[in-house]
Amino acid sequence: MNQQGVRWTAEQVLALAPDDASRRAGSKLGTAGPWSGGGSDGSGAVWGLCKGSGSKPYQTIVDTTGPAYKCSCPSRKFPCKHALGLLLLWAADGEPVHGSDVPDWAEQWLAGRRARAAGAQGGEAGDGSPAKSADPEAARRRAEQRAARISAGAEELEQRLADLLRGGLASADRAGYGLWEETAARMVDAQAPGLAGRVRELGAIPGSGPGWPVRLLEECSLTHLLDRAWLDIERLPEPLAATVRTRIGLTAPADGPAVRDHWSVLAQYDTSDGKLTTRRVWLYGKGSGRAALLLSFGAAGRAPGLALPVGVVIDADVRPYAGAGQLRAELGEQYSVPAPDAGPPPGGSTADALAAYGTALRDDPWLESWPVTLTGVIPVPSQGGTWQVTDADGGGALPVAPAALARPGLWRLAALSGGRPVSVFGECGHRGFTPLTAWSADTPETVALT
Repeated sequence: MNQQGVRWTAEQVLALAPDDASRRAGSKLGTAGPWSGGGSDGSGAVWGLCKGSGSKPYQTIVDTTGPAYKCSCPSRKFPCKHALGLLLLWAADGEPVHGSDVPDWAEQWLAGRRARAAGAQGGEAGDGSPAKSADPEAARRRAEQRAARISAGAEELEQRLADLLRGGLASADRAGYGLWEETAARMVDAQAPGLAGRVRELGAIPGSGPGWPVRLLEECSLTHLLDRAWLDIERLPEPLAATVRTRIGLTAPADGPAVRDHWSVLAQYDTSDGKLTTRRVWLYGKGSGRAALLLSFGAAGRAPGLALPVGVVIDADVRPYAGAGQLRAELGEQYSVPAPDAGPPPGGSTADALAAYGTALRDDPWLESWPVTLTGVIPVPSQGGTWQVTDADGGGALPVAPAALARPGLWRLAALSGGRPVSVFGECGHRGFTPLTAWSADTPETVALT
């Protein structure tokens, strides 16, 4: 395959933008006017000089195999508007980015990336020296000390839940959020961020609208189940124990065997809690038939570093994390530049989606949702301003999750369908179905809904 001829679409490029402002600014730079000294090669590198307000142009380079970005501008966004503009110019096969010799400033960055990749594959540190191994005895002692602190925090949380039930759930809104935040802080002190996050969610439920006592009881039950699972973790089978450790907040590296496949990039979207931005990228292995979730994080207003254009396929290694029913994985070596994908992955009916989520819950009772592809469904409005996706043959339906109702992607899905069946990839959970990507017979390319 001629790698230099592989081009993304403008929509795939703009899907990488960290926010709407970057998307608009990048679109303005996607023309030949401000660019000079650019080029691209067969290994996936694209570079160029973009004229700015200063005397020196900005040096911008993109490695599309990552993708990864480097720009001399002061922006803290990744990718910045210059990288987006350069990619738009490349996607349109613009004259300034036709093949040429790689300039020194771009070659240095590319060589550094290749060296780091080679070091990672060889089990070496980034400077080429052998990776230092930690003292296993010291690591064991630290792990035991943290486990003891988490157990103490779990016991304290159990007492808090018992007091809540004794006082009655219906009166939980009178105490205000302060007590919940204090309890969450205690879980942070116990080094159990997963429990802290669940406590903060519990504190927000009493102000979440009608029916909140039922939702509070449900979430209290799941929190209690996680507490008891941690306190009795020695009695659990290892896959479930690994899931409990993950839910509590204990991190571990991806240690499963690497799976090389042609991975379709199905969806990418960000969520934020005000302090941390989490990016989720869904992949589907065409050969293995398995799904994989890539997570990356950005703090202090910075966008996460990982970004893959929706609607492409990458030949790459993916290494899964441990845990029963866990889909999280880590992206490894990529063997080619991303290429345009064609069509949705295999799917099924709404009943199949519910069955898949139910099966996954047996392995992970705290699972919020499960990735599914619906085939032959139609989005239709329902009473009260809600929506649902229904099987075209009338076999069943799934409500659209409340959080997805305010997103413009829902109307994009309705426009794509026009009352005709479409295929939709999304997340099916106890709150409903969240559509993320869609395909129609009239529009074979992937349409991102996020």
